[in-house]
Amino acid sequence: MALETKLEEAHELDKKDTLSRFRESFHIPKHKDGSDSIYFCGNSLGLQPKQTKEFLEQELNDWAGLGVEGHFHAQNPWMPYHEFLSKKMAEIVGAQQHEVVVMNTLTTNLHLMMVSFYRPEGRRRKILIEGDAFPSDRYAVASQIKFHGGDPATDLITWQPRPGNNTPDMDDLKTILEQQGDQIALIMVGAVNYYTGQFFDLKSITELGHSYGIMVGFDCAHGAGNVDLRLHESGADFAVWCTYKYLNSGPGSLGGCFVHERHADRPELPRFTGWWGHNKETRFKMRDDFEPMYGAEGWQLSNPPILSMAAIRASLDLFSQAGFKALREKSVQLTAYLEFLLQQMQGDRISIITPSDPNWRGCQLSLAVKDADRSLFDAITAKGVIADWREPDVIRIAPVPLYNSFADCWKFVDILSSEM
Repeated sequence: MALETKLEEAHELDKKDTLSRFRESFHIPKHKDGSDSIYFCGNSLGLQPKQTKEFLEQELNDWAGLGVEGHFHAQNPWMPYHEFLSKKMAEIVGAQQHEVVVMNTLTTNLHLMMVSFYRPEGRRRKILIEGDAFPSDRYAVASQIKFHGGDPATDLITWQPRPGNNTPDMDDLKTILEQQGDQIALIMVGAVNYYTGQFFDLKSITELGHSYGIMVGFDCAHGAGNVDLRLHESGADFAVWCTYKYLNSGPGSLGGCFVHERHADRPELPRFTGWWGHNKETRFKMRDDFEPMYGAEGWQLSNPPILSMAAIRASLDLFSQAGFKALREKSVQLTAYLEFLLQQMQGDRISIITPSDPNWRGCQLSLAVKDADRSLFDAITAKGVIADWREPDVIRIAPVPLYNSFADCWKFVDILSSEM
């Protein structure tokens, strides 16, 4: 079927887009015919900024020319390197600078946070997660329950959608807490669900959890760089995220961690410790007693991997130039346009399971395929669409405002409709 909206109209929208120039700042993978692929997979791995190579080469050159002296005399000294990231990262996730640190990888950080904020005692031993949580989150919380002598079969509660719905409802969370709130030690929810793309109400979840004396944390892997998280305002005790999705830092790159400022100066909090979390004024005096740094930095373990952080700096530089508010505004428009085009398609083989309200989603749209056997996904892949498939029946599409265009959306839906 032919789309009612013409490609020329998409091109006109791109001409009016003040952020369209940033597309040229990224390497776009090529289709086999030499054209740009339609890259809608930023929810799994963001594209490489062209300036990443320059940022990495700076550190490689300083390492080659200075050796160990690069810790103090590199163009970007390595000793305080993680501090170069904190301000811009805090702006993206809506936090105070001292509440944020870039370190480790996501699930490692989640475990470190649960050491401090999952403290089962007496009847209060359970952890609540969303029903379709990312598997690594489920594995992590289940292992923490086991580590503390519990049983995930009874101590892991899942907040499920109602029959016939794709996404959980806040009223059901309220009911769970009314019934079991005095038994729950931690609520740990994916801020944006990886499968459906639903953006949860972080502040309401936190306030509800805290009213029952429950610690609250969020996995923001699919939220950081995508939605307006406002972590400080949410009041969450902690949050963790990766940087290789919407933050374009490269495969397996470092993650980020948020600890609310009310926990910034609590040395009595249990935590796993390492020397890089120790007071930097006395760190090299090799003292026996551990004195945690103020804020999220006090959860660091080891000195940071500079090359990975250089790639993160390269991407954060582009976010800073574009402005996150402007990126979010474009994202809302871009995803709404994609949704509009999808709604023009005839038939019932495709349904959008992501919330339609832009306040409760980021740029990702999850398309459920009726009678799915992956053949439709394979067909659009062969036509130059890079998206991803999630069992049992979902194609995830993420038009990223930094490098995707309205024309990308039109071309994708044209390919999808022709293959149907």
